[in-house]
Amino acid sequence: MISTLLVANRGEIACRIFRTCRERGIATVAVFSDADGGALHVREADTAVRLPGAAPADTYLRGDLIVKAALAAGADAVHPGYGFLSENAEFARAVLDAGLVWVGPPPEAIEAMASKTRAKELMAAAGVPLLAPVDPASATEADLPLLLKAAAGGGGRGMRIVRQLAELEEELAAASAEARSAFGDGEVFAEPYVERGRHVEVQILADAHGTVWALGTRDCSLQRRHQKVIEESPAPGLAAGLRTTLTDAALAAARAVEYRGAGTVEFLISPAGRAYFLEMNTRLQVEHPVTEEVFGLDLVALQLTLAEGAKLPPEPPAPRGHAVEARLYAEDPARGWAPQPGRVHQLTLRGAGGGHLADRPRLRVDAGYGPGDSVGVHYDSMLAKVVAWAPTRADAVRLLADALRRARVHGPLTNRELLVRSLRHPEFTAGEADTGFYERHLDALTGPGDGGGGSDGGGGGDSARHAAVAAALADAVRRGHRVGGWRNLPSRPQTKTYGEHEVRYHRTRDGFRVEDDTVRAVAVAPDRVTLEVDGVLRHFEVSAYASGLVGDPGDGYVYVDGPTASYRLRAHPRFTDPRTATAPGSLLAPMPGTVVRIADGIGEGSAVTAGQPLVWLEAMKMEHRVVSPASGTLTALHAVPGSQVEVGALLAVVTDVSQGDI
Repeated sequence: MISTLLVANRGEIACRIFRTCRERGIATVAVFSDADGGALHVREADTAVRLPGAAPADTYLRGDLIVKAALAAGADAVHPGYGFLSENAEFARAVLDAGLVWVGPPPEAIEAMASKTRAKELMAAAGVPLLAPVDPASATEADLPLLLKAAAGGGGRGMRIVRQLAELEEELAAASAEARSAFGDGEVFAEPYVERGRHVEVQILADAHGTVWALGTRDCSLQRRHQKVIEESPAPGLAAGLRTTLTDAALAAARAVEYRGAGTVEFLISPAGRAYFLEMNTRLQVEHPVTEEVFGLDLVALQLTLAEGAKLPPEPPAPRGHAVEARLYAEDPARGWAPQPGRVHQLTLRGAGGGHLADRPRLRVDAGYGPGDSVGVHYDSMLAKVVAWAPTRADAVRLLADALRRARVHGPLTNRELLVRSLRHPEFTAGEADTGFYERHLDALTGPGDGGGGSDGGGGGDSARHAAVAAALADAVRRGHRVGGWRNLPSRPQTKTYGEHEVRYHRTRDGFRVEDDTVRAVAVAPDRVTLEVDGVLRHFEVSAYASGLVGDPGDGYVYVDGPTASYRLRAHPRFTDPRTATAPGSLLAPMPGTVVRIADGIGEGSAVTAGQPLVWLEAMKMEHRVVSPASGTLTALHAVPGSQVEVGALLAVVTDVSQGDI
């Protein structure tokens, strides 16, 4: 029996595993890097062991240090979570060699599936349908488009789509570098890229006594940068024959490697309805909660009991209803999905609950951050997973979209509005979305509308303007003061700007008057404002955050949660500081990170073209390109490979040929 479990991971998955351990009476041990000293998973564990350093290669990828930590803390078992060392056969062997229980599949099964190229050979022998590989060295125009994939690991790292042969060599190098950084293995292979395919997978669970379960299907087609964003179970719109094909292939894959524990077999479904094996993940998946909700199971608890040698019943429970999961990331979808580090002030989803009560819809939140935590640059930027279950798909989708819309997410910019719009998009509600969904619809999903706008909260039309009015009036109350029985009531309007919206108002003896005939201030408090808009009352919750130090303005944003959307509005000063101006053509770091490389052959004086990648930054385990804003001459190059840069750091300057010298 397992008595103390070390989780060789961090963030949301570590917290998720600890929750099950508490329910089962198992003591918990966390490991943490220097960057994670105050992280939520450290606070939730019974004990914790430091891994010196911050980079994954120095901490969460150091299997030797993690085994030592388990022994030092008195743990008798190790759970790898997902990512990092979760699919590393050598780490699994090291755990077992140390006399600890490994909560995962046998090292031999991990090894068999660790390389996607070798896994495909094994699956072909087992009769599982496959896409034929393509040799990049002999690829022709007829082979395009190609999908480059890292042979080791997952999570979209080391993946690239190539549509032009001229780009193949550069993309191979970039994919290999990213794979080596993420997994310590730079092997990359190529296969045909199926346009408008669907990503469908089967959850499997196997014991050491010959029983293998196939727990339905999941559709994970909505992806950005080959990482899943929205997942659901069961996969909608699959013909009965195709479901059988997927289940049979998944069971064959598991039996071919004598699998044990929880795993996932992933497939690509072509528009014609043909299934092709992609890979087998020998670990728990990020999206496992949708399967748990549909089958009424705790997959982590089952992993623990299977690691203890328990038998599964002959058949799994029957599935019920539908579950949909959305991954809430600290990122800006409108700006190349750029990660957004920063402090989380509030992360609250109203109505979040649990329990398997008959047919009552329910909401579940698996979070890796809490108020006061900071999203750093070293790891994945996922804040939380939000899962909705309901008897029907339509009800589950509607519940999840509404829960996200009503959520209070204050701090770094997130993809929350994108998630809401995606869930409400006709293509998704009809169950017809594919892996090209965001390629086709991203501009529309991130453009102006009724949501929270861009990085400064400027979009959103009238609703955003009303949110700005609420922010201005709440701020006026916070800053207002009385002298004796008198108040200063200037005759000229007060002016404040939030995002792109300028608000003009008068403070009167009876309250406030807004210079907008359609808006009337009904009630104003420092944190709540009620406006009457065209005869309809609308309530706005207003939040601003500061450290408590005298003169500290907080993070420069005001957060307004309104009746139809939420807004992150930049509060602009009345006068602009000239020192904040940057020269035209300046390339600024969009996020904190490490400069990993500079474009080959460029230097000061080089001719560059608009859109040409000049600098590559690594942040949150992904590479991000910084491109030239115009065609011209590179007149300054400050970026140095290996250097750490902060957001807004000047990387280079390009003189636009049409503008002359800067």
